Amino acid sequence: MQPTYRMYVDENGNNDLGASEDPNHRYLGLTGVICALDAVAATIAPELEALKAKTFGTHPDNPIVLHRADMMNKRHPFEALP
Repeated sequence: MQPTYRMYVDENGNNDLGASEDPNHRYLGLTGVICALDAVAATIAPELEALKAKTFGTHPDNPIVLHRADMMNKRHPFEALP
Protein backbone atom coordinates (compact mmCIF):
# COMPACT_ATOMS: atom_id res chain seq x y z
CA MET A 1 0.00 0.00 0.00
CA GLN A 2 1.37 3.42 -0.94
CA PRO A 3 1.52 6.20 1.65
CA THR A 4 -1.22 8.80 1.66
CA TYR A 5 -0.22 12.45 1.67
CA ARG A 6 -1.87 15.68 2.73
CA MET A 7 -0.93 19.18 1.66
CA TYR A 8 -1.33 21.99 4.19
CA VAL A 9 -1.61 25.43 2.57
CA ASP A 10 -1.73 28.87 4.15
CA GLU A 11 -1.75 32.39 2.77
CA ASN A 12 -0.62 35.62 4.32
CA GLY A 13 -0.87 39.20 3.17
CA ASN A 14 -2.75 40.95 0.40
CA ASN A 15 -3.59 39.58 -3.04
CA ASP A 16 -4.32 42.87 -4.80
CA LEU A 17 -1.58 44.50 -6.81
CA GLY A 18 -1.87 47.91 -5.13
CA ALA A 19 0.90 48.97 -2.80
CA SER A 20 0.10 49.14 0.88
CA GLU A 21 1.82 51.21 3.55
CA ASP A 22 1.43 48.32 5.99
CA PRO A 23 4.31 45.86 5.44
CA ASN A 24 2.15 43.03 6.85
CA HIS A 25 -0.25 43.47 3.93
CA ARG A 26 2.06 44.61 1.13
CA TYR A 27 2.69 41.20 -0.43
CA LEU A 28 0.89 37.89 -0.74
CA GLY A 29 2.72 34.86 0.56
CA LEU A 30 1.50 31.33 -0.16
CA THR A 31 3.12 28.41 1.63
CA GLY A 32 2.44 24.71 1.29
CA VAL A 33 3.82 21.64 3.02
CA ILE A 34 3.21 18.09 1.83
CA CYS A 35 3.39 15.42 4.54
CA ALA A 36 2.81 11.71 4.65
CA LEU A 37 -0.25 11.10 6.85
CA ASP A 38 1.55 8.45 8.88
CA ALA A 39 4.24 11.05 9.74
CA VAL A 40 1.53 13.54 10.71
CA ALA A 41 -0.11 11.03 13.03
CA ALA A 42 3.10 9.59 14.48
CA THR A 43 5.31 12.65 14.82
CA ILE A 44 4.18 16.07 13.59
CA ALA A 45 0.80 16.44 15.32
CA PRO A 46 1.88 14.99 18.71
CA GLU A 47 5.08 17.07 18.83
CA LEU A 48 3.27 20.27 17.82
CA GLU A 49 0.61 19.69 20.49
CA ALA A 50 3.33 18.96 23.08
CA LEU A 51 5.12 22.20 22.17
CA LYS A 52 1.88 24.19 22.49
CA ALA A 53 1.06 22.52 25.83
CA LYS A 54 4.56 23.17 27.21
CA THR A 55 4.59 26.81 26.07
CA PHE A 56 0.98 27.86 26.56
CA GLY A 57 -0.59 25.20 28.79
CA THR A 58 -3.18 24.22 26.21
CA HIS A 59 -6.29 22.19 26.92
CA PRO A 60 -8.22 19.99 24.44
CA ASP A 61 -11.39 21.99 25.06
CA ASN A 62 -9.61 25.27 24.27
CA PRO A 63 -6.91 24.52 21.67
CA ILE A 64 -4.27 27.09 20.70
CA VAL A 65 -4.39 28.13 17.05
CA LEU A 66 -1.12 29.49 15.72
CA HIS A 67 -2.06 32.72 13.93
CA ARG A 68 0.87 34.86 12.82
CA ALA A 69 -0.89 38.19 13.48
CA ASP A 70 -1.79 37.11 17.03
CA MET A 71 1.77 35.96 17.70
CA MET A 72 3.35 39.13 16.27
CA ASN A 73 0.99 41.36 18.28
CA LYS A 74 1.39 39.20 21.43
CA ARG A 75 -2.35 38.69 21.80
CA HIS A 76 -3.45 36.14 24.38
CA PRO A 77 -1.93 33.57 24.84
CA PHE A 78 1.10 34.70 22.83
CA GLU A 79 2.19 37.31 25.36
CA ALA A 80 4.32 34.44 26.74
CA LEU A 81 6.58 34.66 23.67
CA PRO A 82 9.80 36.72 23.86
